[in-house]
Amino acid sequence: MEPRASILLTGGTGFFGKALLRHFLERQGRGNLTHNVVVLSRSPENFLAKYPEFAGQHWLRFHSGDILRPSTFPVHETFTHVLHAAADSTLGPQLTPLERYTQIVDGTRHLLDFAVAKNIPRFMLTSSGGVYGPQPQDMEWIPETYNGMPDPLNPQNAYSVAKRCAEHLCMLYANKYDTEIVIARCFAFVGRDLPLDVHFAIGNFIRDALWREEISVAGDGTTVRSYLDQRDLAEWLMALMEKGKAGRAYNVGSDQAVTIKELADQVRKLLAPSKSVRVLGGVGASLQRSRYVPDVSRVRAELGLNVTIPLSAAITAAADIFKT
Repeated sequence: MEPRASILLTGGTGFFGKALLRHFLERQGRGNLTHNVVVLSRSPENFLAKYPEFAGQHWLRFHSGDILRPSTFPVHETFTHVLHAAADSTLGPQLTPLERYTQIVDGTRHLLDFAVAKNIPRFMLTSSGGVYGPQPQDMEWIPETYNGMPDPLNPQNAYSVAKRCAEHLCMLYANKYDTEIVIARCFAFVGRDLPLDVHFAIGNFIRDALWREEISVAGDGTTVRSYLDQRDLAEWLMALMEKGKAGRAYNVGSDQAVTIKELADQVRKLLAPSKSVRVLGGVGASLQRSRYVPDVSRVRAELGLNVTIPLSAAITAAADIFKT
């Protein structure tokens, strides 16, 4: 029997982290979990009080620490993998652009230094499709080979520019040291752990369908997105961490495009057919990417990954959690 892998997981209490922990919990229930996991968290006690299902798991331990404070890292542990998923995408708007940039770039460098010092052979960074910058109107799906980029002179692009810098930093370390590094460029997602009251359109639509008089669409509804279920997200991230080619970036997301208006109509049909959809109009949509859909042919060809949960099932499953 192969020895169990040991993962240091950052961002383990966020949307990506909860997706991964639920994935591990399900695998443990099936008897095929082959990992031990240490979650680096600023407040393990608060997380476990809210999510007690993760307490007392023999394969899971929480370590109090912060990616911006290397002295708090679990220096006495041995790891086979680092899965670096820490970035405040939900709370990001509460940070200044400089704070967001610092958190992403400095945090990544601290984890890379830790991986080198501890001789950890595999490192995966969860990056963002935002590194490509605006998607050209004639490009239906963004491939990993597209070298567009966000405008570095716009402070509001701090998140996307920082992710691009973090990717480059990873490759500089891979070039100098023996660490195998894989990049997961993540797009848009839906699932039980997605907040319903922040800047995610699909979460806002589910909230409106469940508890408000109508479903409101900011902007003109013509922006195009795609959504991967949280359970597929976890499956893909684990496959990339274990089998992705070192020095390679992979898009993570659905390639099944939908306009925001179509998405609102689908949520209404599934969850609240008696309610109406109201398109607010205005300039909101023009200030964002008008299209944001990945080409996922690389993960399909190299790792056999596919979208296994249709958007309709993903929406219904997410809403069912909030109904209880």
